[in-house]
Amino acid sequence: MKKILNYIWRGWMLILGAVLTTVMGIPVLILSIRKEHYKYAYKFIRFWAIGMFYGMGFRYDLKKLTDKKIDKNTQYVFIANHTSIMDIMLPCILMPDHPLCYVGKKELVKIPIFGTIYKRICVMVDRSSAKSRADVYRRCAERMEEGQSIVIFPEGGVPDDESIVLDEFKDGAFILASKYRVPIVVFTFVGLKEMFPFDYSRGFPGKVQVYFNDILGSDHSVKDLKSLSHAEIKKVLEKSL
Repeated sequence: MKKILNYIWRGWMLILGAVLTTVMGIPVLILSIRKEHYKYAYKFIRFWAIGMFYGMGFRYDLKKLTDKKIDKNTQYVFIANHTSIMDIMLPCILMPDHPLCYVGKKELVKIPIFGTIYKRICVMVDRSSAKSRADVYRRCAERMEEGQSIVIFPEGGVPDDESIVLDEFKDGAFILASKYRVPIVVFTFVGLKEMFPFDYSRGFPGKVQVYFNDILGSDHSVKDLKSLSHAEIKKVLEKSL
């Protein structure tokens, strides 16, 4: 019975997603034509993320592990662990003053309606192509010049082995931050691995714990940025076990 309810719940997500994407997608497509209007398109992207997250029965509790503050006039690279499709909604919800551009996999472009919008709000990468991976930095730099901040999930995907607390980080986010002198904001999301896994037969609505770990300056080396952020996120995840 529990599995059946989960499948119904996931079906509701498809209906909710289709409605929200259609309704919010039109203004996003119109407002994202001109680069200088993206900040207005982002408001509708946030409405979409909020509708999806709360519409699926989730809420969050934000806990700050640092006294540092996110400056609404500063651009950042935002990173977090990645265990669920709902991870994607949280940065938009958390960041009302920072129009965000996600680095995401090219395959999602194939999703009807959503794919068209996805191309406008993301820097797409074909992970099987070295050229595509290398070009990400240039395209992210262009987005930052337009006033956007960047969101990257540095694990590069969700590991199939659910026993992995936190997978190894790829270099991309840290090379980008170091090369363009942009601070990294580190978040940890706790709970969505169980609440909304990629296994459609499992999951439940509830409160997600969001930890604001730190802001790391770009004066660190790429190696140090990667190791420091990985250690901070892993520490929080291990405490939650």
